[in-house]
Amino acid sequence: MGGGRRRNLLMSKIYGLGCGKASFKEDHSQIGGPGFSRVVHCNEPSSFEAGIHSYSDNYVSTTKYNVATFLPKSLFEQFRRVANFYFLVTGILSFTALAPYSAVSAIVPLIIVIGATMMKEGVEDWRRKQQDNEVNNRKTKVHRGDGNFDHTEWKNLRVGDIVKVEKDEFFPTDLLLLASSYDDAVCYVETMNLDGETNLKLKQALEVTSSLHDDYNFRDFKAVIKCEDPNANLYTFVGTMEFEEQQYPLSPQQLLLRDSKLRNTDYVYGAVVFTGHDTKVMQNATDPPSKRSKIEKQMDLIIYLMFGIVFVMGFIGSIFFGIETDNDLENGRIRRRWYLRPDNSDIFFDPRRAPAAAIYHFLTALLLYSYFIPISLYVSIEIVKVLQSIFINQDIHMYYEETDKPAHARTSNLNEELGQVDTILSDKTGTLTCNSMEFIKCSVAGTAYGRGVTEVERAMDRKKGSPVREQNGLNHVEDSADTPAIKGFNFKDERIMNGNWVNEPRADVIQKFFRLLAICHTAIPEVDEETGKISYEAESPDEAAFVIAARVLGFEFHNRTQTSISLHELDPISRRTVDRSYKLLNVIEFNSTRKRMSVIVRDEEGKILLLSKGADSVMFEMLAKSGRDFEEDTREHMNDYADAGLRTLVLAYRELSENEYKVFNEKFTEAKNSVSAERETLIDEVADTIERDLILLGATAVEDKLQNGVPDCIDKLAQAGIKLWVLTGDKMETAINIGYACSLLRQGMKQIIITLDAPEIQSLEKTGDKNAIIKASRKSVLEQIASGKTQLSALSAMSEAFALIIDGKSLAYALEDDMKQSFLDLAIGCASVICCRSSPKQKALVTRLVKTGTGKTTLAIGDGANDVGMLQEADIGIGISGVEGMQAVMSSDIAIAQFRYLERLLLVHGHWCYRRISSMICYFFYKNIAFGFTIFLYEVYSSFSAQPAYNDWYLSLYNVFFSSLPVIAMGVFDQDVSARFCLKFPLLYQEGVQNVLFSWRRIVSWMFNGFYSAIIIFYFCFRALEKPAFNDDGKTASRDIFTGTMYTCIVWVVNLQLALSISYFTLIQHIVIWGSIGFWYLFQVVYGYLPPSFSTDAYRVFVEALAPAPSYWFITLFVVIATLIPYFLYNAIQMRFFPMYHGMIQWIRHEGLSDDPAYVEMVRQRSIRPTTVGFTARRAASRREASQRRN
Repeated sequence: MGGGRRRNLLMSKIYGLGCGKASFKEDHSQIGGPGFSRVVHCNEPSSFEAGIHSYSDNYVSTTKYNVATFLPKSLFEQFRRVANFYFLVTGILSFTALAPYSAVSAIVPLIIVIGATMMKEGVEDWRRKQQDNEVNNRKTKVHRGDGNFDHTEWKNLRVGDIVKVEKDEFFPTDLLLLASSYDDAVCYVETMNLDGETNLKLKQALEVTSSLHDDYNFRDFKAVIKCEDPNANLYTFVGTMEFEEQQYPLSPQQLLLRDSKLRNTDYVYGAVVFTGHDTKVMQNATDPPSKRSKIEKQMDLIIYLMFGIVFVMGFIGSIFFGIETDNDLENGRIRRRWYLRPDNSDIFFDPRRAPAAAIYHFLTALLLYSYFIPISLYVSIEIVKVLQSIFINQDIHMYYEETDKPAHARTSNLNEELGQVDTILSDKTGTLTCNSMEFIKCSVAGTAYGRGVTEVERAMDRKKGSPVREQNGLNHVEDSADTPAIKGFNFKDERIMNGNWVNEPRADVIQKFFRLLAICHTAIPEVDEETGKISYEAESPDEAAFVIAARVLGFEFHNRTQTSISLHELDPISRRTVDRSYKLLNVIEFNSTRKRMSVIVRDEEGKILLLSKGADSVMFEMLAKSGRDFEEDTREHMNDYADAGLRTLVLAYRELSENEYKVFNEKFTEAKNSVSAERETLIDEVADTIERDLILLGATAVEDKLQNGVPDCIDKLAQAGIKLWVLTGDKMETAINIGYACSLLRQGMKQIIITLDAPEIQSLEKTGDKNAIIKASRKSVLEQIASGKTQLSALSAMSEAFALIIDGKSLAYALEDDMKQSFLDLAIGCASVICCRSSPKQKALVTRLVKTGTGKTTLAIGDGANDVGMLQEADIGIGISGVEGMQAVMSSDIAIAQFRYLERLLLVHGHWCYRRISSMICYFFYKNIAFGFTIFLYEVYSSFSAQPAYNDWYLSLYNVFFSSLPVIAMGVFDQDVSARFCLKFPLLYQEGVQNVLFSWRRIVSWMFNGFYSAIIIFYFCFRALEKPAFNDDGKTASRDIFTGTMYTCIVWVVNLQLALSISYFTLIQHIVIWGSIGFWYLFQVVYGYLPPSFSTDAYRVFVEALAPAPSYWFITLFVVIATLIPYFLYNAIQMRFFPMYHGMIQWIRHEGLSDDPAYVEMVRQRSIRPTTVGFTARRAASRREASQRRN
């Protein structure tokens, strides 16, 4: 490392559970049975026995396609879309006599659209292929025989190979650890790529293989491993190893997982157990749930509607055509349609077979009216969404410089969904807060220490209207500016700092308290040999803060071996620092079930001590009657700490007798060496037997500060009408006070608290009658929900704001099938909801309930592995790239670095994307109806003879070249309101939540505009060219001149209609709009000069007939103006007299009213409702209360 800094890791530094011999008995019976059939012959991958099993190789592929499957699979993916399949069918039918146009003109646009999408799929898959190749071609050392290790590529490894992995390298397969550079065969592993956790994990080989330190030791090494079959569980491994005719149990302690990294260890040797797609990381590599936006789903319904319209028009036209065909020949005489030669025609116009002719006409009509369906819609939307995602990624306002992390849209499918979020479900720790813990207060021997003031306490002061307390309190005599800042330590109290704790009345308890903090952990010390300073690599920010606090207060943890922990302690008698070593006997690790961690050590005097720290909910129950001297004071202090928004832990200890420890250690060793699936349960049960009769020392309090900008962000989101639910594992008191600090709660807000802390429930819990407890708890929760709903309905007329707060136990019952709807009804009636003590599964279930129960868009945001279920369950998952690793980010749809960026992501990008995509889709259907309905009207005019109105290539290229680029530009660049005004007027966001821009009313109005425009264009052109001379030669207009003029009017109308719809012009939009119109004229010239065999009826029509005629240009101008005037007038009247919310803001911008405080405040007040949260609503509530008091 730079600056001469080097980790002092000559010996292993952390105690691992030893691997003593186990009693197999019933546990061993699983090996060889179903699910436990894998047999690995170590160091013999080419043996006959190994070849029998035919295990997979180590080649890994994450691609969706390969050379053989790309074409069929990609085509299948494209034609799963109903519109694309429709165009495929029409393209195939275009090769038959039914087609009213040439097959080439029908197939080419389909090939262009499908080809563009397939090319995008291919490029993305090629990138995945390159990533796979990079991984598969990485090098590692493998045993080639005679103790020689050579480099080989990962993909060449086989089950049974012996591999040597060196420091900071990734493990190429799932390996069984055999030995390491340490004598005790331990190694340190970073598993961030697997579970997102940044802390190092300790692994330890079996004692029997720990002596294999050198390459030559493996010359004659042979062993047989029998273990579980490949599975996705990262935390379990059951197996045995047969070595030198002895069997030894294997556990997860010996398994090194692929894609984890070797850290702080020079090298390890391992036997390949699982390869390639059998490895646990690949077993976990399931595709994320497929998410589609609501707009995209609604778009499918519109396409079905358009199919219905096409079928109806074809059916009606076929009936009329059948009637007309039947009447074409009467008694051998030809009637009106003489030009079809009904007396000598094929089946398509044969009056003698009129019903068959009508059926054939129906099929032809389906081909002819296919232009109602926008063939380029899907590919255009995909292009737009990708470009929108790039703008999100490049937004400098969502770039977090401290960690060099910009926003990252990991999928572009949900851009418009960002503008329709109704409810946000947020984690607290690391999401609303920094997850950067600071030791700030503690309670020792019933005395509270620490004069720091938390952000929550300041918020409480503001809430009460009292003066805001200053840091360090009034009596603090030290100048905090003279004390250098220490990360993780914000404790100020002259009574115990600088060694003054030795003068306290209970100095002996204080000594035990901080000694416990210095010993009871799994942190790894790192020594800078230049400066001698020690830093710690801990499993969590809390643990690092405890070790740092102990060091500052005189108990410095500085060295660890497998069997000991060494401290520099302040001796209370000599008042000098002395070295003390503690023999580490056992570590009983923390888990979410136990909610505590313990270590058993032997001190220098030979005493065996159990040191424990954990949650108050379990620790107080484990205290001895004689160990509760400070319980009442400690509980009171912990409640105060919770009120201050601090996270607390209880510290306790006990002394063990030799016999007591011996009995425990035998049972504990047997449990940890178990090879059954219940291994963890057995360990917990044994631990429970020793973690009893503890003596209370006190409690710690650490602060997890709010992230910068969280209150402001919540305030803006509340003004936007977005509801915020907080789902946290913290205590209710802590969560409530964090709610006050970030303005999620406010004074005067009615709190509905659902909890199972009622005396009758607690008394039942003491009896242990589970059925009675469940029945009473369910009844209690149901009654509390009913009571809350009664309060809501009683005070709803008074516009009172409510907050719902529920704990984890109650939530478990509230989520049951017969109760969850009532719970949801209560929750959605509240301004804010806080779920405390929530498990990861409960977070996901609550998210599912809100999503399915309300039918509205939900967004989940979190930063840890425990938030993954919630992120995947929500419509949109936002991952915070914080300090809890990257698993939340890897499971998210969009990643941001700070919670405050959610404000800009939703209110700016979300609103823009929603408006752009909505307008884009509406316009797509408008322009296709305007074009397609003129074809139908021409059919009516030609008595449904299936004669296309336009040239084949005019038909084909309309959607591809003459009208697509402007709508793509609108989807990428248009802004109804600038970013500054989006943030200034948050209620604008409700246009997306209420879906006003993509409602059926708006969709149908755009469709009506298309039908109306087609009617105006057709009949105005028809009447203008029907009788008068078209040019100076006195010639009347032919069909080619009529349809050419009509097509020109359509190109002008649809492009200028788009120009009228755009709120924010850029140079690119001008280029594509006017360029599309100009390209139409250029195309007419070039296409018209092609040979008549290709240009057919368009041969020199523009150059020789249309362009020289003044009437062509006059008709174009007149028809375009006449078609657009109704929309222009409607838009002007709506903007002037019935403006939507964005229209009011546009008035502010265009009329220069942004500096008019009265008008701006009038518009903004529509955002601030009595039932919202945030400090703006809090101030408004205070003003209302003051006004009511005056009145």
